[in-house]
Amino acid sequence: MDILEINYPVDNKFIDGLYFALSYKDNKLCQKLIGNFKYPPYLKALAPTLAGILIEHFIKTGKNTDQVWENSVLIPVPLHPKKLAERGYNQSEELAKELSRVLKVPVLTDVLIKTKDTKSQIGLSGKEREENLIGAFSLTKSVERYDLPTLSRVFLVDDVYTTGSTMQECARVLRQSGAKSIWGITIARES
Repeated sequence: MDILEINYPVDNKFIDGLYFALSYKDNKLCQKLIGNFKYPPYLKALAPTLAGILIEHFIKTGKNTDQVWENSVLIPVPLHPKKLAERGYNQSEELAKELSRVLKVPVLTDVLIKTKDTKSQIGLSGKEREENLIGAFSLTKSVERYDLPTLSRVFLVDDVYTTGSTMQECARVLRQSGAKSIWGITIARES
């Protein structure tokens, strides 16, 4: 069953596919919008605009159907509490909330947490990114409230997919809860 158009091959055993709307590398406007959203000046108000880009892409590709979203959840990639305090919000959670509002898919913010204060991924090689994130995410006891194995899909929401290290590590942890189908949703992907 073709759920979402796979715009980018995902070469790992934890994520079933990735949906993204824009290329990041050569798109200066995209870089500026996402940069202002997650770095100073921390423009949280960009969440509806950025989520709107994704929703518009879902509509244009014909993938915005009840069948795609039925019995699914959105799980934003979590921030470490230190980073959350610095920024004041989790950009991935803000995107997920906007997507949820339009798509009518629940957002679970109490299942996955970031327990390790990792260094910034910017400038790290793919291997260094993977190593930086090992053991960075954990499931909370709240996961027991949700029956993830019975869901059609879990959609991990983040802003940019670069090497996939963050999403892969989050998906690896979610697989431990029994989640069967995990897809990524990002505004943009690198390269």
